[in-house]
Amino acid sequence: MLTLLFASTGTEGGIDVIEVLLDLMIVLLAAKVGAEAADRVGAPTVVGEILAGIAVGPSALGLVGNDAVLPVLAEIGVILLLLEVGLEMNLGELAKVGRSSMQVAVTGVVVPFALGFAVMEAFGEGGNTSLFIGAALTATSVGITARVFGDLRALATSEARTVLGAAVADDVLGLVILTVVVRIVTEGSVSVSSVAGIIAVAVLFLVGGGLLASLLAPPVFARVQRFGRSPGVLLVAVVVFTLAMAELANSYKLAPIIGAFVAGRALTRTRQAERVRRDLAPLSHVFVPVFFVMIGVNSDVTQFAEPSVLGLAAVLVVVGVVGKVVAGWAASGPGDRRLIGIGMIPRGEVGLIFAGIGLREGVLGENLYASLLLVVLVTTLMTPPLLAMRYKRLQRGTASGVVSAEAPEGGWLRVDDDVIDLAATPPDDLAVPIAFAAATQVVSRRPGPALLDWLGGLPDGAFSWDAAGSRLLLDLLRHGNERSWRFLSVTGILERALPELAASIERRRRDPGNLDPGAVMRWSTVQLVHDELDELGARAQDRVQLARPELVVLAALLLDVTAQDDDASETTAALLARLRLPTEDAAEIMLLVAETDLLAAASHRFDALAETAITPLAIHLRTTETTDALFVLTRAQGGLEPVAERRLEQIRRFVVATIDELSEGRPHLVDVLEARRSRALSSCITARAAERVVASPRQWLLSQPPGVLAAQAASLDPVPGPHDIGVRFDPEQRRLDVVSRDRVGLLAAITDALESAGLDIVSASAATWPDDVALSVFTIGSGGPVDVEALRVGVLDRLDTASPPDRVGDATVTFDQLASPWYTVVVVEAGDRPGLLHDVTAALAGAGARIHAARVRTVDGRAEDSFEVTDERGAKLSAANQERIRALLIGDATAPAAGRGRRRR
Repeated sequence: MLTLLFASTGTEGGIDVIEVLLDLMIVLLAAKVGAEAADRVGAPTVVGEILAGIAVGPSALGLVGNDAVLPVLAEIGVILLLLEVGLEMNLGELAKVGRSSMQVAVTGVVVPFALGFAVMEAFGEGGNTSLFIGAALTATSVGITARVFGDLRALATSEARTVLGAAVADDVLGLVILTVVVRIVTEGSVSVSSVAGIIAVAVLFLVGGGLLASLLAPPVFARVQRFGRSPGVLLVAVVVFTLAMAELANSYKLAPIIGAFVAGRALTRTRQAERVRRDLAPLSHVFVPVFFVMIGVNSDVTQFAEPSVLGLAAVLVVVGVVGKVVAGWAASGPGDRRLIGIGMIPRGEVGLIFAGIGLREGVLGENLYASLLLVVLVTTLMTPPLLAMRYKRLQRGTASGVVSAEAPEGGWLRVDDDVIDLAATPPDDLAVPIAFAAATQVVSRRPGPALLDWLGGLPDGAFSWDAAGSRLLLDLLRHGNERSWRFLSVTGILERALPELAASIERRRRDPGNLDPGAVMRWSTVQLVHDELDELGARAQDRVQLARPELVVLAALLLDVTAQDDDASETTAALLARLRLPTEDAAEIMLLVAETDLLAAASHRFDALAETAITPLAIHLRTTETTDALFVLTRAQGGLEPVAERRLEQIRRFVVATIDELSEGRPHLVDVLEARRSRALSSCITARAAERVVASPRQWLLSQPPGVLAAQAASLDPVPGPHDIGVRFDPEQRRLDVVSRDRVGLLAAITDALESAGLDIVSASAATWPDDVALSVFTIGSGGPVDVEALRVGVLDRLDTASPPDRVGDATVTFDQLASPWYTVVVVEAGDRPGLLHDVTAALAGAGARIHAARVRTVDGRAEDSFEVTDERGAKLSAANQERIRALLIGDATAPAAGRGRRRR
C-alpha cells in the first residue's frame, strides 16, 4: 500500500501508478465538465458523462485507456449508485401506487422484454444474448421523467403520479430480471426448472435477505453511532455493510449490485438514514461518475457508423418506445395514456448497468454494446421534448372540467378519510387561494386526486396576487410545515405565484453545504419568530404588544428567502411589490430587514444605555411598534450572550421610553429634531444664540439637553479668530467648553493639553457648525480650579506643533458599523495612563476621521473609550480608514472588526 501511494515512477505489481492517477484525474474532470455542460443545455447529466467518456477514451482523444484500476473504481461507483437507489426507494409506496401504476409497470416490463427477445432472435443472435437485450429494454429511468414533469410543473397530474408510481414497481421488477438473466447467462442454463430456481433465489434474497438486513441494521448502526469516536466511522460502517451485502449476493451467484440495493433498503430503517444519505453524497459524487464515464470510454465510436449497428439500434429504439407506449395504454386510471407511455420511455442509468454487465460477461460484443448504448442515449434524449410537446398539447386542447360558478356549501375543499380534495371544480382564477388553503390542510392530510389533477391542469402563466393571498400566506407561515411547501412546489403553484420563494428553495436544494435535507422546505427564521411571539405573549412583564405581528413574520420570511441570495435587496423589493402591501407596511418591513442586526450590535456596547446611544436609535426607529418588532426579530435570531440579551431588553425599554417622551404621547415620532430645537430656543436669550440652535448639527441636538444646548449656543459667539480659541470653564458642572475654528487634529491637541495639565477627562463630545465653528465639551474630574488661560496657550502651541500618537501596545480596537445608523462606532480599550486619550484622538485624526461624539470611562484601571466617527465626507469609515487607524494606534492592521454581521441561529 505504501508503495502504491508513494511510488513516484515505474510500476507496482504490473500497474503504472502514475498513469492510473493521471487517468483518474482525467476521468473525474471530464465527468464534471460533461455533467455541467449537459445540465446547462437541459439534458440529463448522465448523458454528458457518457459523452465525456467517449471524448477522452480511445475512440476520440485517447487520453484514457482500459487499465486494470478504473473498471474497479467504476464497479465501486455502480455499487454506490444502487446503494443510493435503495436508500431513496420507499417500498411502502409500492402498495400505494394503485392498480393503474402496477398495470403500467408490469406491461412496461413484459412487452419490451418479449419484443426485444423476439427481435434479437430474428437477427440470429443466441438465446443468452436475446435474453440480455430483452432484459436491458425493460428498465425505466424515472429520474429523467420526474425532472421533465417537474420542469413542466406537472408533478401533481394523474399522469405523473401514475408514471412515478409505476417506476417504483418497475425498478424492483428490473432488479429481479437482471438477477435472473445474469445467472442464466453465466451458468448457460435456460431450463424451466433452473429459471424457476433462479427466480426463487432472487426473490428470497430480495425479500428474506432484505428483511434480515433490516432487522440487523438499526441496532448495529445505533451502536456504531453511540460508541464510535473517530471521524467518519459511520460512513465507513455503511460502506463495509454495503460491500458485505454485495459479497453475500455474489455468493448466491447474484449480481453484487443486488446486495448493494438490499443494503440501501435496510439502511432506510435506521435512525441514521438521513445522515447516511448526507455523508454518502460526497463519496458518490466521486465514484458514480466514473462508472458512466467508463461506459463512454469502453465505447468504440467507429461501431456507431456501422450500418449493422445503426440498423439494430434503430430497431431496438422502436421496440423500446413501442413497448413503453403500449404500457401507457394499460393504465386503468384517469389521465392521458399516451403521455403516461411517453413518460416510461427513457432507459437511463439502469439500462447502462445492463450494458456494462453484458460487455463484462462477454454476452455483448462491441457492436451489440454500441447498439444498446445508442438505444439508451436516444431514448433518454428523446423523452423530454416528446413529453413537453404532448403535455402542452393536452393543456391547449383539454378543458379543466365542468366549472362551478359558485362555491358549493362548505367551500371548494372537502375532507374525506384524511384526504383533502375538491368538492367541485372551481374557476382557474381561484388557484392561489385554493392551493394555499389546501397547503395548510396537507400538514396532516393527503391531497386528493381531483385537487392534484385540477392544479396540474391549470394553464401556464404567473398568478396574480392580492390582499387575500397575503392573508393566506401569513396563515400558511403560521400553521404550515414542510409538507405544505412541498405541496405548493410540486404542483407548480409556488413558482408561478411567489417565484422568489421557489428560487430560495431551489438554492437550498442545490447547496452542497446544506446538511439538513428537511431544511429545504422550512423557513427557520419565521418559525423562530412565531416561537418568540408565543413566548413573549406568555411573559406579561415584557409588555411587547405588536398591533401588526404579521409585519415581523414577513420580515423573517424575507431574511430566510434572501439568506443565500446575491441580490438580496432586489429580491426583497420584488417580493414586497408582488405582495402588493401598503406603502407604509412595505417600508416598515424593509427597515426591519435592513436593520436586523442593529439592536444586537448595540447590545454589545458598554455605553449602550447612554442617552447619546439611545436617542439616535429612537429617532431612527421612529415608533414603538417598529422598536418592538425589531426586538422580537433580534431575539428570535438568537446568538446573544446572556449579558447582551439582558442589555437588549433594557435597550428596548429605554428606546420605547425615549420615543414616548420625544413624541409627547403621539403614536408616531414626528419631527423630533424640531421638537428638541424648539425647547432649546425657548431658553435662548439672544437672537444670535437662537440662530446657532437652529443651525446645530443633528447629533448635537440629540445628545445635549435643551437647556445646555441654549447655553452652549450662546458661548459660540463671538467666534475666535483663525489663530485663537475660546476656553470657558463651569466649576459647578466641572464642564469645559472649547470654541475654535475647525481644523485637523483639534480634539487631539485639546486632549493633549488637558492631560499635560494633569486634568482628568471624564467625558468628551464635539460638534461642528456649517460655518466651521467647532465646539468641544469636556467633563473634568473633581479637583481644583482650571487655569483657563494656560490651557488656551497650551492648546494653541500644540495646534502649531502637532505631536504624533504613541502606539498603545495593550490596546484593542473594534469598529462597529451596525450599532448606529449614521456613524462608525470605534471602541478602544487599553490600560489607563496619562496621554492615552490624546494618542487615541491623534490616531483618529491622522486617519482622516471626524469625531462627532466621544464617551470615556475607566474601569479597574482600564480605559474604555467610545467614539462616533465618520470620514471627512460624513460617511462611515471604509476598511482602508480602519486599517490606517489600527496602524497608527497599535501598529496592527489585522485586528478583528466588530459589527460586520451576526450569525443567525
